[in-house]
Amino acid sequence: MLELWRRRESLERESSPQAYLFQSTRNRALNHLRHERVEKRGQPFAAGRSEIDAPAPALLVEEEIEAALRDAVAALPDRCREVFELSRTQGLKYLEIAEVLGISVKTVEAQMGKALRLLRERLAPWLPDSNTL
Repeated sequence: MLELWRRRESLERESSPQAYLFQSTRNRALNHLRHERVEKRGQPFAAGRSEIDAPAPALLVEEEIEAALRDAVAALPDRCREVFELSRTQGLKYLEIAEVLGISVKTVEAQMGKALRLLRERLAPWLPDSNTL
């Protein structure tokens, strides 16, 4: 009823207040159920939080993976690193990389293959069983 009163100015005069109340009640009930479902899913996370509000384990793992990736890319040979960064960070195609670096497309393919192999080896502890790079 309160919501009906609050929206009295914007409601159409021809519409039925009873229909509005039924629809409004239905929507409120669905919103309440949806909110309860969200609370249930969040309970394990809320219960496990310390008072210090430490970062979640997933966030720590993500940061460790990012650091490991940065280190692995930095450890690549210079040409491999150039090709990898042009491809993955700047989004260039192999032909564009070849033109930028003044090398053949086959060399770009070989360097990218080498870079991916080295990264896969170095990041093996972080990768699932399948090769995803």
